[in-house]
Amino acid sequence: MEKRDTKLTKRQYITLGSMLFGLFFGAGNLIFPIHLGQLAGGNWVPATVGFLLSAVLLPLLAILAISMTESDLMFHLARPVGHGFALFFLIATHASLGLLIATPRTATVAFEMAVQPFIAQADIRWWLLGFSALYFAAAYFFSRKPSKMTDYVGKILNPLLLLLLSSAFIAAFVIKGDGGTLLHATHATAAGSNLTNGFLQGYNTMDALAGLGFGVTIVTALGFFGVNQPLQRSKDVAKVGVLAMGLEAIIYALLIALGVLSLNFTKLSANGGPAFTSIMTHYTGLIGTGLLAAMTLLACLTSAIGLVTSLSQDLGHRFPKVGFKRFLPLTCTGSFIIANFG
Repeated sequence: MEKRDTKLTKRQYITLGSMLFGLFFGAGNLIFPIHLGQLAGGNWVPATVGFLLSAVLLPLLAILAISMTESDLMFHLARPVGHGFALFFLIATHASLGLLIATPRTATVAFEMAVQPFIAQADIRWWLLGFSALYFAAAYFFSRKPSKMTDYVGKILNPLLLLLLSSAFIAAFVIKGDGGTLLHATHATAAGSNLTNGFLQGYNTMDALAGLGFGVTIVTALGFFGVNQPLQRSKDVAKVGVLAMGLEAIIYALLIALGVLSLNFTKLSANGGPAFTSIMTHYTGLIGTGLLAAMTLLACLTSAIGLVTSLSQDLGHRFPKVGFKRFLPLTCTGSFIIANFG
């Protein structure tokens, strides 16, 4: 295909921004801000600022690094330091994001919040085995054609996720009208619930690293839209990154606010999962458990799609004899094994 300088339409920017948001917004992105809101209490403003610095600004800087260096692979981004370092950086980053931590975590968190509440404790192991098999089969299906990912995630899965999130925010801030109580929130409920703690909670989302891989995914998606010239591609990556992370900042602030409000009707929880369950039950009744299950499943699945795709694309380009089509099933299978057996 001859390279040409194609200009994206507003709709295409929105679709790509929606896709990038969906790739970023996974398990930790739902429960960490809720938990932070509970920890912060009356100190929710500085805690929110800290969270946004690490969970929004750092990933945005990672995307801009891909953009400004005009890199199309994570390996190329690190290549100026040295060939050996670039290869180590590529493998270490994707090992933590793809196989060892983040991708298996999306499956286990989705199971814990979407399936486990409805089954007997004695059957958890077998249910997790079956659920994770179907989960990673779905991740493989949506990832096997990168040219279709924009449609799958940007036009279908992520809009559904945003619709479910909006229902929770409307119930709390519009129908119940509890937003005004934020001004009278209690003092912090735990030591260190300030800007620094917010920063650490935001970093735990692992999006600072994921931004490097997802930046490459956006570069690939732009190629399918006909954007191939390095300068134009660089500008478009930056614009899509700003759009997606701006939306994330709004969602994070609202989730932290929900965490603060939850202190009025539930106790401080060990993590954001039980707290979010209490929030949804309080504001939406019995249907809240189902809404939360669907919300968690969509959030985790879209992130898993992005993680297995970015790993397989990067390694596939670096080791072309194996290629994307072989790395993808290996990545999904490895994540399935670790999700079940550690």
